[in-house]
Amino acid sequence: MHGLHPHLMDSALLYLPDLGKRLVKLSTPILVTTRRYGNGGIAPWKMTARTLSQRGNAVVPASVGDAMAGRRVEHKRSYGAVALLAALANGQANQAVGNVTSGAPMADLGYVKYQGIANTTVGINYFRGIQYAASPSGSLRWQKPRPIEASNNFKAGKVYNATQIAPACYNSQPKSTYTDPTNVNAFPHTPYGQSEDCLILDVLAPCHPMSTSLPVVVQIHGGGYTQGNAQSYPGDALVNASNGGIIYVSMQYRLGIFGFLGGAEIADNGVQNAGLLDQRSALDWVQRNIRAFGGDPAKVTIWGGSAGGGSVTAQLIAGGAYDEPPFSAAIAEYPWWQQFLNQSEQEMQFNTALRLSNCSSVTCLRSIDTTALAALSQGVENSTYPTAGDGYGVYYFGPVVDGKFIKELPSIAFSKGHFYDVPLLVDHDAYEGYIFSNMTQTNQVEETTDARALFPFAGPAFFSRLYQLYPASDYNSTFYQRQTWFGDYIINCPTYIMATNAVDRNTNSSAVFKLTFAAGSQLHGATSNFLASNITGFPSANNATLAQIMASYWISFATTYDPNPARAASAPFWPSYVSNGAGSAAVGESVGFDTLAVTYTTIGPAADPDVGAKCDFFYAHQYQVQN
Repeated sequence: MHGLHPHLMDSALLYLPDLGKRLVKLSTPILVTTRRYGNGGIAPWKMTARTLSQRGNAVVPASVGDAMAGRRVEHKRSYGAVALLAALANGQANQAVGNVTSGAPMADLGYVKYQGIANTTVGINYFRGIQYAASPSGSLRWQKPRPIEASNNFKAGKVYNATQIAPACYNSQPKSTYTDPTNVNAFPHTPYGQSEDCLILDVLAPCHPMSTSLPVVVQIHGGGYTQGNAQSYPGDALVNASNGGIIYVSMQYRLGIFGFLGGAEIADNGVQNAGLLDQRSALDWVQRNIRAFGGDPAKVTIWGGSAGGGSVTAQLIAGGAYDEPPFSAAIAEYPWWQQFLNQSEQEMQFNTALRLSNCSSVTCLRSIDTTALAALSQGVENSTYPTAGDGYGVYYFGPVVDGKFIKELPSIAFSKGHFYDVPLLVDHDAYEGYIFSNMTQTNQVEETTDARALFPFAGPAFFSRLYQLYPASDYNSTFYQRQTWFGDYIINCPTYIMATNAVDRNTNSSAVFKLTFAAGSQLHGATSNFLASNITGFPSANNATLAQIMASYWISFATTYDPNPARAASAPFWPSYVSNGAGSAAVGESVGFDTLAVTYTTIGPAADPDVGAKCDFFYAHQYQVQN
């Protein structure tokens, strides 16, 4: 998010004018090939009704379509409404199915013993709702998370139940169409409830592990730093597909005002970026305790999509990357690089919180009721849009440069080599800006007004160059012009920045991989239905063959730091981003910037579509687009 839940966007309800608002399902065979090709597929705005129906270019899987058939998303900041509709469908299905055995798995962490639950049908031992830090409430609001071992709340000899899905951290969302958005109970964020005492993680371990020290995948959920929970990106199918080869951990962290309130008073009397510090605390917990579940702390891959991908970025640059990281590889899916509010914008955010709460200090904010603070989080979201730092398609809460955990903007950190030297995989989908663009815009005047809210520190020359690079004549509507440059600036170009700098700076320049994904809905998060499922067989994916191939790449990367050695037999070779080295290739050979490109019909290597003047423009104006 970005970041909406990464699991949600391929389940988004999409308005298709060509089809008279019809909703259809996609079911298209995938032809595997290693042929080189450009950006395959047909751009949605060039599709006719006939080609759409032939390709089945739709976006409502049965799980969502059955519950939501006939409903159309309101396109006033529609990404928020999309998130809620998809979250409802997602939340109803996140319990793994199968025969639950009474032979309960146990994990002894030294300071506590946990009893999980075994599902023999899918071959997974589940440990749910494990606390990694103390409740960040009261005086601990906007403070560093306190490791749970220090709480001394566990009784010696007692076995604690870890079989129930825990409440989410309090969610909020951008201003949208809800009748009473200031009421935190006006819509169901999750079916499991919400709590301030939410710093938990789930561990999914195979019932029959292939070794006693397995590689570990740690999922950081997306949701625009305001939404999501440990169930947002189910790892059941991935663990099952690994045949006993990996352990999957999913965490929760403070969201919205709880995790990302800015301002000098917060910095002076606590910490900024509390949500990012929660993530780091969870990773530290994994280092200390994952052996009790059969995991190897020396082989931990962090993985996140959207705001989860932005979070992976933050963990890669944390503290200037001067110490040893609590992970050994990273997957940043469609990384959401929204603006980091500068100091004046943070003060405006903090003062808005004080005004709406009738408080005069952070001490007062720490004293108010939890549900009142949750309502305040939503109230701050509602009261700002559109203002500087809160334009259409972005989220008002999120990471900031605090000089401590985040020392500089991500693009600056990557350009200086201030990031951890670990194997890296990045990806993005074909139309990343679609669900974050306003369909009501019909001309460039409206588009520029919108853009000025997004980029309040950009001058006339910036916008002139923007429209030179994205001329209206290249698009059949203002909407598609806007969704193209928005997707480039906030996701596509960040993958280019990360990959190119990782190749230049990492010890092993071949351990960098990039994917461009134009299958499924092709929208933000389209890969998720091919990787995340709570049921074996990826029922939410519209092509089981592609899902198996994608899962094999991910499992291979988690176990070998390369998507190739353990990939499925039918999966094409995935070249590293600079496969031969720009200075060593013979005439006619690749000189690098290779991606694996997936379309409706093909899978194979292709040149990186993000190389060129557009991403160079956004990179050159990083202070304007990231502040």
